[in-house]
Amino acid sequence: MGSFFVSLRFNTIMSQSNIYGIHAVKEALEAGTELSKILVQKAIQNTQIDEIISLARKRDLPIQYVPREKFYSFKDKNHQGVVAYISPIEFQSLEQLVPVLFAEGKTPYIVVLDRLTDVRNLGAIARTALCAGAHALVIPQTDSAPISHDAVKTSAGALLKIPVCREKHLKTSIEYLNQCGFTTLACTEKASKNLDQIDLSGPLAIVMGNEETGISPDLLKKCSELGKIPMDFGVSSLNVSVAAGIALYESMIQRKLAGSDLY
Repeated sequence: MGSFFVSLRFNTIMSQSNIYGIHAVKEALEAGTELSKILVQKAIQNTQIDEIISLARKRDLPIQYVPREKFYSFKDKNHQGVVAYISPIEFQSLEQLVPVLFAEGKTPYIVVLDRLTDVRNLGAIARTALCAGAHALVIPQTDSAPISHDAVKTSAGALLKIPVCREKHLKTSIEYLNQCGFTTLACTEKASKNLDQIDLSGPLAIVMGNEETGISPDLLKKCSELGKIPMDFGVSSLNVSVAAGIALYESMIQRKLAGSDLY
């Protein structure tokens, strides 16, 4: 896609609004509109809202139950206690994407983000991943910064170019990648080996964790390798987007030397 058309799509997406009100949200769900999440006012009782919740669950869409005060910012909209956020991208399926990458002769290169909460980190990692030749991002359906218009803006449009897979359970995703022959690398200070001591030239999934708590223990157990960034000169930790950049470029160098297909 040429830069002009990416810019045009970026500007169009950034001007889109949310969907407000029971009937409009229900129609969007029934039409298959790509949504990032749905807000529902707590303690509100309405059979039509129950139908919306049922439709959203069938599509595995995140639902947030929030207090009435959350809707004050929508006071000029007839929201009726329901707001749907239009997703600026179309999400992919990991189990459909991976076989396509192999069929195209690529050495798959994926970034898995475990419960990142800051859209700025999400956007920055997406941009770096695209520059480093990664084929996709994987995020969880819940407990994650949304792929919002702000995230797209922070990524400088990278989220419009790199496929994003929104998966129900990251543990299941890691298990699937292990079965497909991936090195599933947890980037963590708990590792005994440095990143450059691990072979990152084959099919690879780099796993980055939450800004405060890191990668969840259950997910760490599923990863086939644990690697750390050497930390000297009194620095004990790095911002997750900075750490992701270091891991991505270490793996990119190894892949380049091994002749792996980067793009």
